[in-house]
Amino acid sequence: MQSEVIILIPFYENELGLINSINSIQEDFSVDLMIVDDGSIDEPLPIDTMNQVYKDRGTIIYEVLPENRGIEIALNTGLLKIIELNYKYIARLDCGDVFHKNKLNKQLNYLKNKTEVKLLGTWADIKDDRDNLLYTEKHPISYKEIKKKMYLNTTFIHPSVVFESSILSDIGLYPLDYPAAEDYAFFMNIVKKYRSENYPEVLMDYLIDPNSISSLKRQRQVKSRIKGILKNYYIGWYPTYGLIRNVLLLLISRKMSNKLKSILKK
Repeated sequence: MQSEVIILIPFYENELGLINSINSIQEDFSVDLMIVDDGSIDEPLPIDTMNQVYKDRGTIIYEVLPENRGIEIALNTGLLKIIELNYKYIARLDCGDVFHKNKLNKQLNYLKNKTEVKLLGTWADIKDDRDNLLYTEKHPISYKEIKKKMYLNTTFIHPSVVFESSILSDIGLYPLDYPAAEDYAFFMNIVKKYRSENYPEVLMDYLIDPNSISSLKRQRQVKSRIKGILKNYYIGWYPTYGLIRNVLLLLISRKMSNKLKSILKK
């Protein structure tokens, strides 16, 4: 029987991270998975292993791209298949990140009780690749604050969100013209039209991977974010401050940025 929620997981040559992430999904109901292999070569998607790991907890659906095309294409490939299969809710998870027990249950209950909310993220513990806690990320809770602070940076932890699939017919898929910041552009499009909030509880561990897009393509990511701010710009404090802030971020390394966050958030 098909679950009402499916988790979209892009995969690229990270078997251990994928297994750890899947093992962390602990809910009292069936949860299906959409895993999109973005053209892995050295470490192809371990289909048999994953089916054994996730046995009796839900259905795993695989989409394998013939070549590596980038996370935006992988995510959109998954979304198109999910739309075709008519799932009501879509969650996200990245290889290496870890859900806390009953994460989805809490988010789905919230969304069902507050039907005006169409996208719901959570807070998260930010950890390094040795599982050391760096800081806790507590993004804004209220829609009003989220709309303003989206001009500074994304107000959602990407793999924490759950959203209604119905909004995709209006806002579309992940934009392809914001390299390394497809999530920022996607969330900006949603926030402009639909009430979006964050659940005020730490419900996942988010891994700072030195090989992640945010680490390796930070300059491109910040430039794409600036492009998004300019596209949605209006004369006001947050758009103006956000623009200046992101220009200055081009001068600071990812390592330095994470260090500053760790100091300020402790």
